[in-house]
Amino acid sequence: MMLCEKIKESFGRRRRKLFADYTFFISDKISKIDLEAWQKVNSGNNLFLSPDYLNLLEISEDENYHFRYVIVYEKKTPVAISYFQVIDFSAALFGEMVSGQLSSMQSKRAKLFQTYLEKTKGQVVLRLVTLGNNFVSGEHGVAFAKDISKENQFALINKLSEIISKEEKLHGRISATLVKDFYSNSLPVNNELKEQSFLEFGVEPNMVIELPEKVKSIADYLALFSKKYRNRAKNIFKLSEAIEKRELTAAEIVKLNGKIFALYEQVYNNAKFKLVKLHKNYFVDAKKVFEEKFVVVGFFLDNKLVAFNSAFLLENGELEAHFIGFEYSINKEYELYQNMLYNLVDTAIKNKKQRINLGRTAAEIKSTVGAKAEELTCYVKPQNTVSKMVMSPFLNFLRPSEWVPRNPFKEEMV
Repeated sequence: MMLCEKIKESFGRRRRKLFADYTFFISDKISKIDLEAWQKVNSGNNLFLSPDYLNLLEISEDENYHFRYVIVYEKKTPVAISYFQVIDFSAALFGEMVSGQLSSMQSKRAKLFQTYLEKTKGQVVLRLVTLGNNFVSGEHGVAFAKDISKENQFALINKLSEIISKEEKLHGRISATLVKDFYSNSLPVNNELKEQSFLEFGVEPNMVIELPEKVKSIADYLALFSKKYRNRAKNIFKLSEAIEKRELTAAEIVKLNGKIFALYEQVYNNAKFKLVKLHKNYFVDAKKVFEEKFVVVGFFLDNKLVAFNSAFLLENGELEAHFIGFEYSINKEYELYQNMLYNLVDTAIKNKKQRINLGRTAAEIKSTVGAKAEELTCYVKPQNTVSKMVMSPFLNFLRPSEWVPRNPFKEEMV
């Protein structure tokens, strides 16, 4: 306990040596970071690396979920920022994730580990240190000054991951370090992560819609579809005629907060990969902090909220789909999920955004509304013997499921 307290006290006190002319400064709170230096490196104004957003996530922090913020300096100049999430998995949660993969393995060690998980359900068995944000898809864990080469960027990522992982060992057992979500054009030819025992693997792609400039309404967008998919969209809209859709004001989000969170929990509980749950006032706080940049649309049946979607309107011409929630029991009858996807397209058009990031999951359904896959690459490094043994089932769990891409557009749009 004394050792943990000393480590915690060391956060934010001084810059420390990294390598060559690089030093770094680490903190467990975004408020303790030099915000001017942080934002200087975050020159692209990545909202998911902004202090306002990171502070919003910090409210969700609990005993099994912590944050680390790092600024890297070259001599006296800030040249990189990085964001780590440290998550402890209980045996019950980890067992739920990999039970299928462990059951299919024939080794004695796998069977013994499965038995161990069953006997220690309340204990922490896996600590995952993630460079990146487990709540959103894409490159939101690190930013660099423009003159840092890709090779040096990944050298810095490797060194920072190594240091953070070693220090977090002192709090408890490290099982793996995860560096997440790089697009192919971001990867260097000489990748130091692969040279330092990181395993490369693919995850479910980010599904993206690029809106042509001539599209000024949802009707314009559907006019780009082939007759088959245009009719399908019309049928989806017809099934939801009884549903009222409207953007919620800050006051309405406060009033409906309990129901919004309950609908979010339905989706969370059905998710394949459960990490940590948002805090109960997340949507209220997000609207308060980001105001018009954060949009929540409610779907009402007989004046009762039955679904919602949320999105960030980004300064770079993009809409980032965020958390959703809906009543599973009536989803098919009213095509709630499909309507939410089309509503996100409509929201993007009305706000003059050209690109829509729909995120991971349900890739095939998202492709039916015009989304295309952008592949994402991650890296993971097991830190001990036990984690090496279970890394195979863990990666199998994370790997994308097979799906069939659909193309709703007319042939001339392909």
